[in-house]
Amino acid sequence: MDILTLNCGSSSVKYQLYRWSEKKVLSKGIVERVGIGGSFIDHYANGKGNFKFEHNCPDHKVAIKLIIDTLLDPEMGVIKDLKSIQGVGHRMVHGGEKFAKSVIIDDEFLKTFEALSDLAPLHNPPNLLGVRAAKELLPDIPHCAIMDTAWHQTMPRNAYIYSLPYEWYEKYRVRRYGFHGTSFLYVAKRAAVLLGKGSFDVNLIALHIGNGVSANAIKNGISIDTSMGLTPVEGLVMGTRAGDHDAGIDIYMMRKENLTVDQLDNILNKKSGILGITGKYTDRRDVEKAANEGDDRAKLAIDIETYRLKKYIGAYYFALGHVDAIIFTAGVGEMSSVIRGRTLDGLEEVGIVYDKRKNEISKTRNAETEITGEGSKVRIFVIPTDEELVFVEDTVALLEGRYDIHTNFRYSFEEPDYLNPAREEAIKSELEKKPELGEIIVRPPRKR
Repeated sequence: MDILTLNCGSSSVKYQLYRWSEKKVLSKGIVERVGIGGSFIDHYANGKGNFKFEHNCPDHKVAIKLIIDTLLDPEMGVIKDLKSIQGVGHRMVHGGEKFAKSVIIDDEFLKTFEALSDLAPLHNPPNLLGVRAAKELLPDIPHCAIMDTAWHQTMPRNAYIYSLPYEWYEKYRVRRYGFHGTSFLYVAKRAAVLLGKGSFDVNLIALHIGNGVSANAIKNGISIDTSMGLTPVEGLVMGTRAGDHDAGIDIYMMRKENLTVDQLDNILNKKSGILGITGKYTDRRDVEKAANEGDDRAKLAIDIETYRLKKYIGAYYFALGHVDAIIFTAGVGEMSSVIRGRTLDGLEEVGIVYDKRKNEISKTRNAETEITGEGSKVRIFVIPTDEELVFVEDTVALLEGRYDIHTNFRYSFEEPDYLNPAREEAIKSELEKKPELGEIIVRPPRKR
């Protein structure tokens, strides 16, 4: 059984083809610049390598058709015909309160999800476009929706209700929803394994740091608070999103600059964050390089981002009462020792101590590492996320009729002997070039 996963953004489609019986990735890639010109596909085929070429994709249907054609291509492909694909798992960003778990997509789902578009106007419409395009191209197999917000449906009311007129919640469902749910689900359950505890016996602070950034307080294995809100614009400093700020600024600047709602929306989502501070960078590698070369605003961006991360760790530390581990994940969290180190500096007073050498070594997407320092009361993990595996496992379980909400469902990666074959193979090559990585790779404790 092969499962195709699709993650449709406004101008991109990420994909992966996974062979369930062999527990391995056959292919993965992304089509970028969909609908804006200059589109191209960046494609990896297991055993064949990487391929990148331009192809005009005016819409998501053409992009998904390109993906299917590439998967079938004699030179670049990994399957002979479409019959091997038994299901499609779609990442759906905002499920509102309607969806607390993944579901099989039917006409009723599409109507309900479309009605939620107001809650995530930048995300839900392209998600829907992708679903409709994929269903048209692959009409004879089940399509499943994996909700980004579902993980956070366990939050208590005091965490998700805003101090705004309550009727806004009653009439329009204005509340905190949170995002990056599949990432948090994966790393939380992996952290429990690494700690040698049950999935619901751990208190964790998880930091998903990429272009989008959010923090998650996890108590007894479930989400009790998160930094993103009604939309993904609230919370931590992000690549282009503003994060936390005085809402009065928005009103003030609308009056000063005569901004429309759409113009302000564009500024908060696409022209703020790291880009807003530096004026030119979003990639943290560029920011760190510029800071090292003396760029004052790049230094400021790092200061602001890590200060905000530190504040959220403090808030969630006291909200949880006891913390077993802090987790760094996603592109920046996994690869930037600067962001991690600056975030953790000065937390010794509350028992959070990291090892500077281990932190510097930890730069891999193929192994789970530990950077905990001597005397720390809290363990510190760097766990490469695997959202696509969650998509796959949810889809397979839905097709087999055994899926349920994560508190009643067990994933393969919750097992102490779980291994990711592709990552295990890749880390061998990394260790040949960087043997010191072996010092910090963390494995689940052996059963006595």
